[in-house]
Amino acid sequence: MFLHRRTPQLPTPQEALRGRPTPEFTVPSRHTVLGNPLLGPYPDGLEVADFAMGCFWGAERKFWQTDGVWTTLVGYQGGYTENPAYEEVCSGLTGHTEAVRVVYDPRVVTYEQLLKVFWESHDPTQGFRQGNDVGTQYRSAVYTHSPAQAATVAASREAYQKVLTGSGHGEITTEILPAEGRPFWPAEAAHQQYLDKNPAGYCGIGGTGVSCPIGVAPAGE
Repeated sequence: MFLHRRTPQLPTPQEALRGRPTPEFTVPSRHTVLGNPLLGPYPDGLEVADFAMGCFWGAERKFWQTDGVWTTLVGYQGGYTENPAYEEVCSGLTGHTEAVRVVYDPRVVTYEQLLKVFWESHDPTQGFRQGNDVGTQYRSAVYTHSPAQAATVAASREAYQKVLTGSGHGEITTEILPAEGRPFWPAEAAHQQYLDKNPAGYCGIGGTGVSCPIGVAPAGE
């Protein structure tokens, strides 16, 4: 449907589409399932996590179904183009992932538990694809918001790699980078809570079937 490259390859900053200084669309005010605002500022005590795990329609549903999650929204992250449109991201010329922003209450659900949902809900060993969805926008990624998040991701990745290897899977290709300097650009209204609006809609989410161990020791212990 869109102009995918034959072999997915991330663009350089010079090759990426330039984008625009302001978005061309308005993001809905509230979550259609959880009822809470999509955009910040968020209430005190809540924390933010950013994940990319293939098509963001099914990925978002995984998180809004998780206890302790206050709101979710889908968008584009990890590339170069400002205020991109969906078609631009699908062209492979923005460098962005299809990402999900998860706003959660750490008193109810831990970041580590969210990572368990992340690892188990997709195949993090596939590079620039998830199943039949091929393109750089479908790559696995975690964008961290603190040193504590970064340490937790690193520990969980190491723990999950061990069980994946033992089950015959390859190396994890997940991109793990700070969210700072990598803005989250909210997606168009039609993509927000897509599978709530379209219950029979496409969902390409599928894990490896390998359980991710949680409760790993923090880095340095």
